[in-house]
Amino acid sequence: MTITVDLVLLTIRDGVLQVLLVRRGIPPYRGRWALPGGFVLDDEDLADAALRELREETGLEPRHLEQLATYGTPGRDPRGRVVTVAYLALLPDLPSPVAGSDAAGAAWRPYDEVAGGGLAFDHDRILADGIERARSKLEYTPLATAFCPPEFTIADLRGVYETVWRTTIDARNFHRKVTGAEGFVEPTGGTAERDRGRPAQLFRRGPATLLHPPLLRPQR
Repeated sequence: MTITVDLVLLTIRDGVLQVLLVRRGIPPYRGRWALPGGFVLDDEDLADAALRELREETGLEPRHLEQLATYGTPGRDPRGRVVTVAYLALLPDLPSPVAGSDAAGAAWRPYDEVAGGGLAFDHDRILADGIERARSKLEYTPLATAFCPPEFTIADLRGVYETVWRTTIDARNFHRKVTGAEGFVEPTGGTAERDRGRPAQLFRRGPATLLHPPLLRPQR
């Protein structure tokens, strides 16, 4: 049995939830879009392998990385019995990735454009699981801040929830809940200029790892 790692890497660019994909440069599925990933070396930890593959194939470094699930359905890889451990990684908006290693290309793709299927291997299923994990964790963890730069406004943070959940959130209610949630965000003392109105206060992520009670609940 062979072990691989795959990464669901998400960001928000231009107000759109996007996923990082690589175009495979080698068989199987040469020319097809796929999640970044590859084989785990004999002396390598799984998380280290995921980070290495991401650097080699895209040149990017994630701020948030967590194990998503293990996939081992027979026949998922035409090369033989291959089990993959998938990771979920989140990044604030970054420049376009640079393809390397065995990837013929790498690009951010809007999730809505690739959600219909067509990725190599069983990556459609892995991507769907990663999206669902991100959406559910926004309810009870500060995960949304991983999509933001180190300093952000409450409006920036609200935009993350609205984009990932595909909903509209009342701005005043959101501001009250976010600033009232212990350890969620902390003011930096700085401000950001806005197109109109007074400057917006800047915040950074606080020390909390869980939100009690859950901050918001998405519209189902």
